[in-house]
Amino acid sequence: MGLCVGDALGVPVEFTSREERTQNPVVDLYSDNAWREPPSTWSDDSSLTFCLADCLCDGFSLQAIADAFCRWYYEQEWTARGRVFDIGVTTQMAIEKLRSRMSPLQSGDTVERSNGNGSLMRILPMAYLHKTVDLPNLIHRVHQVSGITHAHPRSQMACGIYICIAIALLEGANLEDSYTIGLDQAETISQAFPYILEKHHFERIFSRKIAALPIESINSEGYVIDTLEAALWCLLTTSSYPEAVLKAVNLGEDTDTTAAVTGGLAGIYYGTENIPSEWINGIARQQDIKDLAARLEENLYR
Repeated sequence: MGLCVGDALGVPVEFTSREERTQNPVVDLYSDNAWREPPSTWSDDSSLTFCLADCLCDGFSLQAIADAFCRWYYEQEWTARGRVFDIGVTTQMAIEKLRSRMSPLQSGDTVERSNGNGSLMRILPMAYLHKTVDLPNLIHRVHQVSGITHAHPRSQMACGIYICIAIALLEGANLEDSYTIGLDQAETISQAFPYILEKHHFERIFSRKIAALPIESINSEGYVIDTLEAALWCLLTTSSYPEAVLKAVNLGEDTDTTAAVTGGLAGIYYGTENIPSEWINGIARQQDIKDLAARLEENLYR
């Protein structure tokens, strides 16, 4: 729910500039958007997250996850209102390969220009496997799930870092400790080839000082490292769920994804009780989302 609400807050102002958001900051859910969608509509970020979570209810199967992504794109499964919109090019190309029966181990693009945030935005449900799978194997699975659409090691590594931090939050650490604990775990994994070759791209994150950066140095476009940096910065420089996701949205540019990635971690830390009830109550398919969360918990922790 934390991820989805962040997504929905960002959808109406996606691709607007930071200057626009500074002059007219988002403070609530509202309807004006270029997609001509009703208010409280979430995008592909949430749809693909829910597809992944739905599959995990029945265990881990890379093929089942790939099939679910195809059903979303071609049959509108797990869409907010029965329509697919705002799909990234790298994701679309991978799903088209999957439909032609290419293996999910081969469908994701591996070229450097494919390092958008399309796998990071949907990877969060993998964190909930932390009680059932040891961390090295879990992160290996995370890399595989990223690779369905985004198979470059940089995208995979970003997802691994994010999941390590999410697990620390799930295990009860505070925000600052989760950041350092998660990085400690991720740093060990990143020593393996080919991820060690990518580590220098994450220098600002691994410095453990991302929160000290000025807003002017935080980028909020679609590059996976920019999104991960922006989400961590928003999370670590705020003190509530609403403050974190609104700060993410008001960075401008890829507003829905920055807020979704931020909102997923903020939702874990602050809990649904700290998400404004009017935001939850307005979200498309809110009961379906709650039912999915309950089913995931039941199947993973029974």
